[in-house]
Amino acid sequence: MTADFPAVLDACVLVQAPLRDTLLRLAEPPRLYIPQWSDEIIAETVRTLENRIGLSAQKTAYLVGQLREHFGDAWVPGYEPLVEQMTNDPKDRHVLATAVKSGATVIVTYNKRHFPPAATAPWGIEIQGPSTFLKYQYDVNPSVVVDKLHAQARNLGRTLAEQLAVLRPAAPMFVDAICIDLGVNITL
Repeated sequence: MTADFPAVLDACVLVQAPLRDTLLRLAEPPRLYIPQWSDEIIAETVRTLENRIGLSAQKTAYLVGQLREHFGDAWVPGYEPLVEQMTNDPKDRHVLATAVKSGATVIVTYNKRHFPPAATAPWGIEIQGPSTFLKYQYDVNPSVVVDKLHAQARNLGRTLAEQLAVLRPAAPMFVDAICIDLGVNITL
């Protein structure tokens, strides 16, 4: 099963490693959506990781290299001419322009206030927080999502409960739904 709907991932959701890892695993075969971003979104991610989180330039370069290797088709070129047509917050007009150019119907972001409905509705784009986006993926494809979460936990040397506890701050509604459905107890 492969889903062919594109979703733009904003820098703020790509910064958090556990959330980024989960989002990108759902975009690997069998993919549940097609991740999209621009050079500008990735540059913002790198700046935040280096300046606020304290990652080295070597580590961010490695991350960008991995993104290019595994998600080379995620980069959306040619969105720049659309930026001036966007009416949302000026700092995030490039994100909305990327969504319009890629044909995405969803932008996954924590910055919902930067994307008011008056700015996104004309383009048919919905703004979702990561928890809502992940919960939707789970509702539509529960077994695939659970399998990917188990694989993620194994790859990181964690139990499913430990992995969900790490992910919970970034996507509480999603994690709570999984915990309830699977009867998983996590300590906070």
